[in-house]
Amino acid sequence: MGTTTSRRINMYKKDLDLQRRWVKLMAELGDTIGKRPKDLNSTLFLIGVQELGRGKHIFSKEEKQDLMHIAICKVLSYSGYYALEGLDEEGWPHWKALKKLPRFDLLDQEKLLKMHVIEYFEKEYDLIISL
Repeated sequence: MGTTTSRRINMYKKDLDLQRRWVKLMAELGDTIGKRPKDLNSTLFLIGVQELGRGKHIFSKEEKQDLMHIAICKVLSYSGYYALEGLDEEGWPHWKALKKLPRFDLLDQEKLLKMHVIEYFEKEYDLIISL
């Protein structure tokens, strides 16, 4: 088997492992909060709400976008892309970009975020999302 074929097989296995861990996380969240998030965006929204710390609240469209941004910055902070600068006067967290994100296509961006979302729930909530 050639090196290229071996790399493709390894990438496929990693993608499959990530997908299996993602499905487990979604099931775990469904059991925990009573409703399974439908996709990555709804999971990021959930993280944003948790990080804001206000609990159940009606958010405007702009606030929902801000919550998604908070979540993305939080999860990518695990790899050193962002650092928390502090909270504004209304208690909203603000993040500082520390390094540029790699140029990825949409599929690779989604994989990067999913890996970090899984890490978030493992670190912040002691969930074990193993295969």
